[in-house]
Amino acid sequence: MSKVFEFKSNGKFTVTVDDYNVKIQPKGFSNFINKGGSKGEKSIPIKSITAIQFKEPRLTTGYVQFAYSGSSETKGGTMAAVKDENTITFVKKELKQAREMVDLIESKRQNESTPSKNTSVSAADEILKMKELLDTGILTQDEFDAKKKQLLGI
Repeated sequence: MSKVFEFKSNGKFTVTVDDYNVKIQPKGFSNFINKGGSKGEKSIPIKSITAIQFKEPRLTTGYVQFAYSGSSETKGGTMAAVKDENTITFVKKELKQAREMVDLIESKRQNESTPSKNTSVSAADEILKMKELLDTGILTQDEFDAKKKQLLGI
């Protein structure tokens, strides 16, 4: 299920968050100028996000910046963030929505980093276990060969 966040006051952005990606769609003339022309939609896999920088709007606009492996993080504050393709800007009246968006993404990041209780075992791991059972005499060679063929799909 995806959720769409519309930021319209400062540099117009549509941000869509689904279970796997954060999609940033800059719109409007100011984004065209600040971000060097229309770059289209930017899709960032949630599992690759390493940090989210959140700055509340005060005298200037606020912003949310996504850092991930291979991205270049802007370090120049709000003025530099305006030009960063991994950043959305917003004004005070959109603060609640921005917080909601960040909280949603953080919860999905947490779910991604929590190992599943139903972890799958590779065929190689299973064959190694079967080999141990063969070596200890619990399985016969024929049983081991049959299971190995089954696991390898032969």
